[in-house]
Amino acid sequence: MKKGDIVNFENYICSLKDRLSRYFDLQEGFEFEGMEFDLYAKSFVRNEKYILSKRFTIYGFENNEYCLIKCAEQVDDDAIDAFIDRIKSAVDRFIIPHEEHMSSIVTGVLVVGHTPGRQLINKVKKFKFHKGFAFGFKGWADIRLILVDLSTGEVVTNKKGRDVEKFYRIKE
Repeated sequence: MKKGDIVNFENYICSLKDRLSRYFDLQEGFEFEGMEFDLYAKSFVRNEKYILSKRFTIYGFENNEYCLIKCAEQVDDDAIDAFIDRIKSAVDRFIIPHEEHMSSIVTGVLVVGHTPGRQLINKVKKFKFHKGFAFGFKGWADIRLILVDLSTGEVVTNKKGRDVEKFYRIKE
């Protein structure tokens, strides 16, 4: 998007697709547990240490990320709760802990056209989710919750989401 472009859902999603496509596999119109998401992105990164040949692996570990992006003209308390419920259930559905699983992040991005109330913004900021698998021996999972307000350009995140807040800003 260039400065002066009208920022609407379609422009923003196109911009996100362009940025995410370098690192993620993308799927548009993704349905999960009865909720339609405008964009679903997943990334799997595997690192290994080996000797002599790749057949002799000393150790390996995996880091995964799943992004669920939904657009809504405006949201209320029930809509945010339903969105958060889907993101939480994605942890159990998408992540398969095993010996080489190190970490997974589920990023839930809610793009809105009108500024939500202060109570909903605070709910996003205070949201926390961390889950360990087998006392951490099979890795862990975290959730990033991000709210993008297209009318003001503001990006609100929970604590884990601050790492990627800049990525989800509206580019000029």
